[in-house]
Amino acid sequence: MTKLFGAAPDPKGEMQQAVEKFLGKKLQITWVPNAEYADKVNVTLASGNVPQLMVVDPHGPAFVKAAQAGAFWDLTDKLDKYPNLKPTDKLRVLNASINGKSYTIPRMRPMLRSAVMIRKDWLEKLDLKLPESVDDLYTIAKAFTEKDPDGNGKKDTYGLIIPKWPGKYASSSPYDTLETWFGAPNGWGERNGKLVPGFDTPEFLEANKFLKKMIDEGLVNPDFASYDTAKWDDPFFQGKGGIIIDVNVRSRALLDKFRDDGDKNYGDRVAMVGNLKRSDGQKFSLPFTGYNDAIAISKQNVRTEQDLDNILKVLDKLGTKEGQVLVQNGIEGRNFKAEGDTAALINETDPAVRVVQDNVDQAFTQLGFKGDTTYGGLAYARTPSGQPYKDMIKLGLDLMNEDLKTAVNNPALPVVSPTAVAKGAQLDDIIPDARIKYLSGEINEEQLKAEIKRWYDAGGTQVATEINDLVSKLGTN
Repeated sequence: MTKLFGAAPDPKGEMQQAVEKFLGKKLQITWVPNAEYADKVNVTLASGNVPQLMVVDPHGPAFVKAAQAGAFWDLTDKLDKYPNLKPTDKLRVLNASINGKSYTIPRMRPMLRSAVMIRKDWLEKLDLKLPESVDDLYTIAKAFTEKDPDGNGKKDTYGLIIPKWPGKYASSSPYDTLETWFGAPNGWGERNGKLVPGFDTPEFLEANKFLKKMIDEGLVNPDFASYDTAKWDDPFFQGKGGIIIDVNVRSRALLDKFRDDGDKNYGDRVAMVGNLKRSDGQKFSLPFTGYNDAIAISKQNVRTEQDLDNILKVLDKLGTKEGQVLVQNGIEGRNFKAEGDTAALINETDPAVRVVQDNVDQAFTQLGFKGDTTYGGLAYARTPSGQPYKDMIKLGLDLMNEDLKTAVNNPALPVVSPTAVAKGAQLDDIIPDARIKYLSGEINEEQLKAEIKRWYDAGGTQVATEINDLVSKLGTN
């Protein structure tokens, strides 16, 4: 069972047939739309009918409960004999662990992806430079709002485009990114010798005061509190807004929109910079976990050590370069050709080939767990032909390598608080909801602080105690 970002592939279609032929196994895949995936995971775990392989959030409360209850295989010491599954990056594995135990195979992603995408043509029209600091970001957002960057003679544009983020606090949202730039911890950080949640710091409040000022001045899309992340690119493409704070691969998605619309100058529409400095010149960059979900193996349908070995052998074959290229790039010579470390799309006007490419992009890439060559993985970077894409890939890599020097890591990533698991439903929404209400003007700063206190009173105090205890024990293992 895994995620789906479009139409479900035909089980008898070219892509599934190619994967089955490569593995020598028939596949029965339950594709679940991304927006429904978290709910489907919870329902599936509760049903007792768990598939052999399942893509999960390794720290999702329902999965943690199930794994610790023995519903999934503990893989901590089992992967070393499989050459393509043997962990090569201990930090990624540790980040995805549950208090040091690995119940999953993390799906590799870059260690740092945060970036800022900006309408390049608007910058040039207003004779503005790329931002280096949060103050520059404000200046550009104000100019994009007030100085008619699209040249239509109307005041109908704004600077920053942000959505209502569906995830919990510290889920790499633009809100979290901005808070990190101001010096707030990334999730959890040390203050006075103890780990505290990032939202219980002065820097968290300063960042949100800054963002609220931008919102109050009309420099942000007015519907930010309810805006759907699925439509995040639209105002940028439609010429309504000019700045997006997100992962760097969004730059390529934005190029796609302009290119697919027939804009021959699509490369002149999107600029990108990395993490921004604070007003005092200090820089704090938001890193990623190094993985995006992970593959877990159910004990319900993989009952014995021999069954587990059979499954791991299949995954080991899928983990070869050939296997990862197949699921993340497609069929070489059919929908892409290799050009160095990138996959150049071919036959793009052929409807049958378009189906293959869509199957890869929207579905089968979810079976990939080794990433692409851009960030040290095995598959080719999934990139349409064209110099703007090649330039953007190189820029993204350069920015990532630079920002890793100032990355603010979360020391609590490898541990899971039992209280957070038990009371996640009550705790997880308190801070994101309060933040949105504060930014929208529904509550003031004192009421925001009261919501932070409510988080502690509702179980957060115990969570903090457990996080500190677990992290200290992790250091002694």
